[in-house]
Amino acid sequence: MRLALSQLNPTVGDLAGNEAAIREGIARAKEAGAQLVAFPELAVTGYPPEDLLLKEHFLRDARAAVERLAQDADGIVALVGFPERADDVYNALAVLADGHVQGIYRKMRLPNYGVFDEVRYFQAGTEPAIIEVDGVTVGVTICEDDWVPDGPIVDEALAGAEIVVNLSASPYQAGKPAERETMLKQRARDNLTAFAFCAMVGGQDELVFDGTSAVYDHHGTVVARAPQFAEHLLIADVDAHAARAARLRDTRPRLARRVEHRPVAHLGRFTTSAGRAAEPAPAGEVYDLLDADAEVYAALVLGTRDYVRKNGFEHVVFGLSGGVDSTLVATVAVDALGPEKVTAVSMPSPFSSSGTKSDARALAENLGIAFHELSIAEAMELYDGILEPVFGDREKDITEENLQARIRGNLLMAMSNKFGWLVLTTGNKSEMSVGYSTLYGDSAGGFAVIKDCPKLLVYRLVDVRAHRDEHSPIPESIVTRAPSAELRPDQKDEDSLPPYEILDAILLGYVEEDLGREQLIARGLPEADVDRVLRLVDLAEYKRRQQPPGIKVTSKAFGRDRRVPITNRYRG
Repeated sequence: MRLALSQLNPTVGDLAGNEAAIREGIARAKEAGAQLVAFPELAVTGYPPEDLLLKEHFLRDARAAVERLAQDADGIVALVGFPERADDVYNALAVLADGHVQGIYRKMRLPNYGVFDEVRYFQAGTEPAIIEVDGVTVGVTICEDDWVPDGPIVDEALAGAEIVVNLSASPYQAGKPAERETMLKQRARDNLTAFAFCAMVGGQDELVFDGTSAVYDHHGTVVARAPQFAEHLLIADVDAHAARAARLRDTRPRLARRVEHRPVAHLGRFTTSAGRAAEPAPAGEVYDLLDADAEVYAALVLGTRDYVRKNGFEHVVFGLSGGVDSTLVATVAVDALGPEKVTAVSMPSPFSSSGTKSDARALAENLGIAFHELSIAEAMELYDGILEPVFGDREKDITEENLQARIRGNLLMAMSNKFGWLVLTTGNKSEMSVGYSTLYGDSAGGFAVIKDCPKLLVYRLVDVRAHRDEHSPIPESIVTRAPSAELRPDQKDEDSLPPYEILDAILLGYVEEDLGREQLIARGLPEADVDRVLRLVDLAEYKRRQQPPGIKVTSKAFGRDRRVPITNRYRG
């Protein structure tokens, strides 16, 4: 059986644009001789549509798009994800064939953890489903349905499914593609079915979808795999009846049939016009998975590109300090948008070193981006003069440090207003966790590219970019210089924070794993540092709530993923 998996990058709410992309995917699949083409979960609306699903007219328009798309399903079967409005709202899959909507499968397992809120919007389906295409029995599922071992795939396989097709919108986090593939291979082996995973790709606010659509045979062997972080039409030929033959030699399905299972809906029997005998089958494409850090870097690039373009911006601007964080933001922005769409601004103060200033300029030149240097020394003096009647002879402290950051934020926002540029912030997760940032200063902007990247990961990602080309655009001194905010003489980050090796280890346990004080100390982390960091994390919740959105790459990102009350007296 020839399958086509259309790894699309839809835009939430762009029903017309998504419909056009699906229509093109159907046409391309027919040209490739596919008998069945699949599109991602909620491809018609984009994922996640969130409270758009509370609008009756939105649901009505989505269904109308599906009805129009059915007219293109002539000589091929198309599986299209959409929100179905019936007695309730369902995360559904429409079976399109012979010019009509022939049947609908409703997602049975609704995720309601982490970044997911599907129980808020959807009712769960109750019935597994199969279709028959050119004599091959095909089971259909949606994303979370197959994330559990006892999902509808079990019933569909027992009902004779030789292939199971899963439509998915699976948000990315570091390491997830490989973990997900291990799980999907196991589903194929356990149920003795070939398995086709059709995944969404692209950025949507904080989320990035990596794609990595794939087809596995009943042994769990990769037959075909699409590239990561890019749209792609994956074509694969599957020996569907091999799974049926394997069941003659494996007693597990026979034993399972003795256990009561859910009834399975049969959504139709279809004959396609695919002329497979006319041309030899193409060899299955198998793209390699990226290395761990290269994968995260690619996620940042795609997330930035889609956030900028899908929200109607054409140009970005950010502060380039000569430090490692703004360096990473600079390279990601260039790789996402091209150097002609990027402007960097150096805003030195009297505390800025000659090294960081020269490194900022050299990096901008190497990347080929526009560069401006605007000294904030005069503005600092003006602020001091304005505030002198109020502050009197009080000693300078963090107040004056924060004023520097806010002056810089004002300059960047002025350029944003004047030219319509999107301001990118440059703070990393380690700093944001402990409040090592200035509200309305370095946190002012529209998109936080590395918001979910701990400091040690930032260094590794800069290294990935530095070694991508024969000649690195990144001056070596940016990486080797001790990190500093440069807001007072001889300032170093480690004057205010534990070493990043210790800080990131504490934050991993406390923020991402929800460990308590005693558990962190039991891991060998210094007691004094644990107490200090936990206090800082708890106190900084109000700051994080006011940060711009940024790309999720860890297991628990601040924002829609980690949700902690600001008013909260529980500590540790």
